[in-house]
Amino acid sequence: MLTPEEQRFVDLWSVERTKKKSWLRKYTIGWPLGVLIAALLFINLLSGWHKQAAMTIRSNTSVLLVIIIAALGIVVFITWFSYNHQWEQKEEQYQHLLKKMGDQKQREAESGGQ
Repeated sequence: MLTPEEQRFVDLWSVERTKKKSWLRKYTIGWPLGVLIAALLFINLLSGWHKQAAMTIRSNTSVLLVIIIAALGIVVFITWFSYNHQWEQKEEQYQHLLKKMGDQKQREAESGGQ
């Protein structure tokens, strides 16, 4: 038997899983984490605690461009991965609860037939 919370989730997810969400809405899930990691990367680089890295960035501006592109790549990857991971977790939970409901109905049918 499903709890009321599990039943609400099954009802909600059966509708939500077929909806197409806008790209902006679905990718805002992991965006804050990606931006935080990129910001921490820049803070680390600009703090100057590693003297050789600071000298390399100041002397060669193309390194800074590579770091900016890498930070954007980190943000995009974390955002995409977070969305897909959350989607898969909900889908797995949904499939598990459907199986649980099916098993419960099968047991009820077997016990009712005896």
